[in-house]
Amino acid sequence: MIFFAASMAVFAVSCNSKPSNPNVPEADINIYIYPNSLQYYELNNVGGKLCISANQPSRGIIVYRYNIDEFKAYERLDPNNPYTCPGNRLIFIDSIDYNIIFDTCSNHRYSILTGELIGESGYDLVQYFTYFDGTELRITNN
Repeated sequence: MIFFAASMAVFAVSCNSKPSNPNVPEADINIYIYPNSLQYYELNNVGGKLCISANQPSRGIIVYRYNIDEFKAYERLDPNNPYTCPGNRLIFIDSIDYNIIFDTCSNHRYSILTGELIGESGYDLVQYFTYFDGTELRITNN
């Protein structure tokens, strides 16, 4: 009976988890910026956002200042249709709704607060790790 209950618990957890995204670009992301500096003035305040470049095959990174000490960093390559549009298609921030990241090719919408795909099923944005010491922000995929 205990084995059956344990098996059901493992099965229930595995059914609710999303599979890993096969579309994650294999880029070496290890970026340092100073978000309180004039160079990154867009990030000086909570709610600030900025797109920065990164090593290929990344399409760049969207950086969002979540609160005074925390940042979010997302890949700009659409995780659901990464190669459907020719050229250097990127994900842009929707100016109509401040908390939405909008893909101009596939019309997917993602939350800038969580990276979640809004209103349909699919993969969420690829989120990178961020470390902020009060002066320097490190963005990495390690």
